[in-house]
Amino acid sequence: MNDQLKAILSKAKLNFAILASILTIAVLGKFTNPELTNSIFVTADQLVAELYLVFIAITLGAFIPNFKLVAFGSIGAFIAAAILIQLKVFNYLTTEYLFAILIVTLGFASIANLYRHYREFNLQ
Repeated sequence: MNDQLKAILSKAKLNFAILASILTIAVLGKFTNPELTNSIFVTADQLVAELYLVFIAITLGAFIPNFKLVAFGSIGAFIAAAILIQLKVFNYLTTEYLFAILIVTLGFASIANLYRHYREFNLQ
């Protein structure tokens, strides 16, 4: 295997883990609760049309050097907002909608961060 490819793969472990977990959630969700999984991924598909969310996710993935901050910060914000939803602080926001936002954000941020790693090695 090429040394550059090995270096990209070693730097992007978290990116691949996030993308694999999204795929795993989709597959397992189809077997356990297909209606909920379909509604979450349809909502995520609709969110992609709202370009400001996609631009924010790409910006986070491409320009923040420590991708762990992006990943764990997004998950932390999701957990905090989910707790606030359960405490009835957010009345018109659902956990499913929030999870769709998390999927879109982490997916696009991971892909942008992968591309950033590729560009770093491609320019060398």
